[in-house]
Amino acid sequence: MAALDGRLLLLFGLLFVGFSAGQEPVLLSSYSHPETWLRPYDWAYLRVDLPPWFSSMVVTFVSSVNIDKDSVSHIPKSRLPVICLKGGSPPLPDFSGTYPTNLLLNLPLNGSFGAFHNLSGLDLDLCIPFQANITLALTNEQISPGVWYFGFFNGLGPERTQSKMISRGQAYMFSIRINVEGCTTSTIWGPYCNQTMDMPLCSESAIYKKERNLLGMPSYSGTDSRKTHLVHNNFLAVGNPVVGKQEASNGSVFVMAESLITCNNSFESSCVGYGELKYYSLDIASMTSQFTIMVTKFKSNQTLSMGNSSDSGGMLLMCYARYNAIPLHTVYDYSADISRGSLTVKSPKMGRWYIAIQASNQSSTYSNSSVCFSFMWQLQECLDGKAGVNCTWDSCLLQRVPRRGSSVPYESYFLPTEENESIKSSFFSLEPLLSNSSVNNVSWTYFSLNIPPGTAGANMHVQLTSDTKVNYELFTRYGGLPSIDAWDHYSNGTGSSNGSMISVIDDSDDGQINFYILYAREGTWTFGLKHTPESREKYETTMSISLVGCPRHCSSNGDCRYSVEGSGFTFISYCWCDRDHGGFDCSDVLVTPQGHIWQSIFLIASNAAAILPAFSALRQKAFAEWVLFTSSGISSGLYHACDVGTWCALSFRVLQFMDFWLSFMAVVSTFVYMATIDDASKRAIHTCMSIVTALLAVTGATRSANIALVIAIGILGLIVGWLLEFTTTNRFRCWFPQELHLNMLERWQSMKAWFYDLVNTLRKRFRWLYVLSGFVALAAAAISWKLETNANYWIWHSLWHITIYTSSFFFLCSTVSKSTIEDQQQGYELTRQNSASRLE
Repeated sequence: MAALDGRLLLLFGLLFVGFSAGQEPVLLSSYSHPETWLRPYDWAYLRVDLPPWFSSMVVTFVSSVNIDKDSVSHIPKSRLPVICLKGGSPPLPDFSGTYPTNLLLNLPLNGSFGAFHNLSGLDLDLCIPFQANITLALTNEQISPGVWYFGFFNGLGPERTQSKMISRGQAYMFSIRINVEGCTTSTIWGPYCNQTMDMPLCSESAIYKKERNLLGMPSYSGTDSRKTHLVHNNFLAVGNPVVGKQEASNGSVFVMAESLITCNNSFESSCVGYGELKYYSLDIASMTSQFTIMVTKFKSNQTLSMGNSSDSGGMLLMCYARYNAIPLHTVYDYSADISRGSLTVKSPKMGRWYIAIQASNQSSTYSNSSVCFSFMWQLQECLDGKAGVNCTWDSCLLQRVPRRGSSVPYESYFLPTEENESIKSSFFSLEPLLSNSSVNNVSWTYFSLNIPPGTAGANMHVQLTSDTKVNYELFTRYGGLPSIDAWDHYSNGTGSSNGSMISVIDDSDDGQINFYILYAREGTWTFGLKHTPESREKYETTMSISLVGCPRHCSSNGDCRYSVEGSGFTFISYCWCDRDHGGFDCSDVLVTPQGHIWQSIFLIASNAAAILPAFSALRQKAFAEWVLFTSSGISSGLYHACDVGTWCALSFRVLQFMDFWLSFMAVVSTFVYMATIDDASKRAIHTCMSIVTALLAVTGATRSANIALVIAIGILGLIVGWLLEFTTTNRFRCWFPQELHLNMLERWQSMKAWFYDLVNTLRKRFRWLYVLSGFVALAAAAISWKLETNANYWIWHSLWHITIYTSSFFFLCSTVSKSTIEDQQQGYELTRQNSASRLE
């Protein structure tokens, strides 16, 4: 019975292993953005979280436009709709001038990214134009796990944040769905969950050094021994740890300098054929000075080597290391032949590191054999308060303090954990925290902080102020210790280097360090301050690191606003600039002061053209139309005075509604006036039209389609007025029912008489030269409306004022009043009677 149970257990184990090795990726999460219309210069964001065990991300994007590669170069950036992708923070493709035009043209528009194996390593916004239907597949060999942001933009450039009364251009619809797939077992990995990930066992031990070599470290006296424990991560199984060597000291004072984590693999289970890859992973949870990978033993069927390649018979063990993604023999971050030496990575980033071991044979002697090996993976971690290689430099942890009374949810600043007395100020004294040791008269001091989740839409503001010129160099790095060779942002008071930061440098600053990191990634940031040892006594410097909504307070040229991206998790701040400025921080001057004056004059003074139709209406005693045109001109002038920032008599929304509604009513009333009906009928038509135009003005006043709708409504009112007039005066008679008894010839004569009467009435009703001039002016108004853009809005909209009021003037002058027609008819009858009497 026991033997049967053993066989069943073995069978179950084999089935489980077979299932794990051949499993298919499963759906982990799904994200979507519903159908959304992007007006000109509108944008939207969507956050996607990729867990460490994801295998691929499939993106399905649908839009109302299809832009091919050939037409991309011919479309201005200000009109180009694009979808962008960036890791860690929302994309800003139009900010730094590093717009990836070449990448935009070379990326595939369907399928997989193929040869792009390291998209996560590019510090660029990956952008492609809108497509009618596009599907992209990104695997964990191409992008790393973590937070990714999709950005959808209808036009790029500094005008994107400029406040505009009317945005002319094409609106586009888009929707997106993102499926994230992954493996269900931690030991299975790869894009198709077909690669085995082995688990090394790790132990931790302490390294002691004499106090004189490490100033200021906490000291311990007496006998102490190393402690060992198991370091847990997603790929390390619970088991027997590798116990470190016991060491003790008596009679001398030692300090704990750093912690050494050692990971080893199983020699018996680590066998690989020539040319094959075997994968391992390790999580680095804190700042690490370096890690080293070295082989301890490897052998084939014919030879045994203890790390000496001279006895290995031409066998090599290549080691490939890659941060946050699986390495390949063609794509990796670091590589070395560990059969001849070791692989050392200085200041590695926090997170998951993957290594791949590949066996190769320089000779054909053992080409069909496999290689078994064991390696040692050592991580050197400094204890609290120390950092850098050999744990030489001081490190300070900064804690986040929310800013009181802020309207932006994530505004805060960072202070040292012991700076409790200055919690009300965002600045802290720098010199007491500086390292007091040096190497070659150079010292480093590190400051670490954590950006909380959901705040990637904030901006990090870094300031150093001093009573004298600052002699510091500041290096910034995300996820790891910065150095001269590895950094993300750099500033020394006189210059800076990085496309995703705004440096605030002025001649009067005397070398002060002041810059913003735009949309700082959530996670751990480290600032490395390079200085001289005498900086502790020579200078008095304060430092401030804070999270703010908008850089430079939008340069005092706009308002700081924030929105929530599509998943509802991240707040994203942005500047909404005034009419004259644009750009991410409203520092780009789009309209000069002199140009602003001329634009104000044109937009306001052009409404004086309303005097023409108002005077014509008053001259013809059409008092309702006179009030309407006068009010329309005044409200339009007040609205544009407020729009350009001159003076606001009422709120902007009220003035906008009054301007558009009265303009619509002026156009409609012009057509209604051309039908000379009685006042009761005219009041009824005006009431109906006022309701419809008010709805147009309040629901979408700036829509381009409104001009056609208003003209159509006016023509409809004119036709209804004519019908009422002809019906009332019996001028419109239906000849068919009454003349049914007539023969065909008589009916034809009756039709000709009716048509002649209609043409004669229309000829007498209007002055056709004025009608023609009115239509010419109306066509010019329509052309002006169509040609309006953000850049030339002021000139074409001013011409729109002049032409639309001029067309109303011509239409009012073209109408002959009913009393004038009757007087002409009476005069004609009297003349005919006098002629008849003289003949008698």
